[in-house]
Amino acid sequence: MADTVLTRQQILATTEDVLRRYGPAKANVADVARDLGVSPGSIYRHFPTKAALREAVTRAWLDRTHAGQDEIATSDAPASERLRQWLTALFDAKKKHSREEPELFATFSALTAEHGEVAIEHVQDLTRQIRTIIQAGVERHEFSDTDLDAAAIAVFQATAPFHNPLHVTEWANPGIDAVSKR
Repeated sequence: MADTVLTRQQILATTEDVLRRYGPAKANVADVARDLGVSPGSIYRHFPTKAALREAVTRAWLDRTHAGQDEIATSDAPASERLRQWLTALFDAKKKHSREEPELFATFSALTAEHGEVAIEHVQDLTRQIRTIIQAGVERHEFSDTDLDAAAIAVFQATAPFHNPLHVTEWANPGIDAVSKR
């Protein structure tokens, strides 16, 4: 690695691998640097603190986990169909990540809680997407005129059992997919 230019993306990918192996309690910048074959100072040139690195890797993971959500929210489909697709895609993404890599899912759930600002921004973005769908429904007279912000928050909170990591153990229940598709 010493002969190549170190990128933020390489650092983030390696940090995710280190988190996967050691978990958030034991993973540190020295582990990431060792895996990359650089000094910790090389990491700190891109991320000034361990917290900044963890925040960036958490944000990247959340963005990757929810890729495609905004496209659903802004599609031309009827608003009720969009909302159903959006919620289904959100739940499917959460279930997929929690089932395929439960340790990494737990790690990122812990990091999200640790970096509250990242979680707040993420929830605001998801709520903004729901608001976009509801607004389109109101404009097309598919939905009644309403307080868009309050409606978006209500939908997000009402569907929390299907996307909030606090409910991850419930996602393994038989029949959960049938309930989420209603």
